[in-house]
Amino acid sequence: MDRAATPLALPRLARMLESAESTRPKQKRVLLVNHHFPLAIAHRGGAHDHPENTKIAFDYAVALGYRVLETDVHVTRDGALVAFHDDSLDRVTDAEGLICELPWSEVARARVSGREPIPLLEELIDAWPQVYFNIDPKHDGAVEPLLEVLRRTDAQQRVCIGSFSGQRLRRIRHLGGPDLLTSTGPMEVARLRLASLGVPVGRFEARLVQVPWSHKGIPIIDRPFIRAAHRRNMPVHVWTVNDAEQMHRLLDLGVDGIMTDDLHTLKRVFTERGVWEENLAIKPT
Repeated sequence: MDRAATPLALPRLARMLESAESTRPKQKRVLLVNHHFPLAIAHRGGAHDHPENTKIAFDYAVALGYRVLETDVHVTRDGALVAFHDDSLDRVTDAEGLICELPWSEVARARVSGREPIPLLEELIDAWPQVYFNIDPKHDGAVEPLLEVLRRTDAQQRVCIGSFSGQRLRRIRHLGGPDLLTSTGPMEVARLRLASLGVPVGRFEARLVQVPWSHKGIPIIDRPFIRAAHRRNMPVHVWTVNDAEQMHRLLDLGVDGIMTDDLHTLKRVFTERGVWEENLAIKPT
């Protein structure tokens, strides 16, 4: 066996790959990947205070000072792109049915928690030109409508797209081009874990890392994982964190952003640590 392939040589190969990667031309950066303070991110608008993924929830988050909002999108049968998490209306609205099988006219009549309408993504993007968005297209059918909305609203530079589907992310990157910001898919997260152990894994197409604190009881976030991401100029965002003690632990480890349903708790933690004012000052460039 070639000595370069032996386990003892893996850390050396990893350093060589990282060095080569660090010299490649830098892509255009936006605030979501180019900031010196941790970002406070309102998950589904902050589901503890108002019905999730509704205009009133996002309004409340922005009024509190949140400048990064997370949401999910689905497309209706006739091509309307809505901000909504589930495949169907059944769990959180007074209506039933799969969104992809219903026309927008019917989805528009549904009320989240019996009182709030489901917003169009374009409505949210247009409502707050001072806000960044993290968006998860939940199905392949939502990819092209999402990219079209971003083009139509000229919002490409204030959006990050994430997905649990690596195949969907590859399609988004292909169609959206190199300036479109995307986060890591599951296989990229696994590769980054290997990188944190000294295994050479090559370069990443994702420009930031978004992961849960743990998966099935196995911790994901630790200092080696964060260092491996930071060596590749990839900020690390963690979701969905609603406990103040856990927020403090993550910030102590050096994470770059926290998504939460509990807007008041995260704001209090950030204020205690002196980083809330920087979030307030965020303005898209």
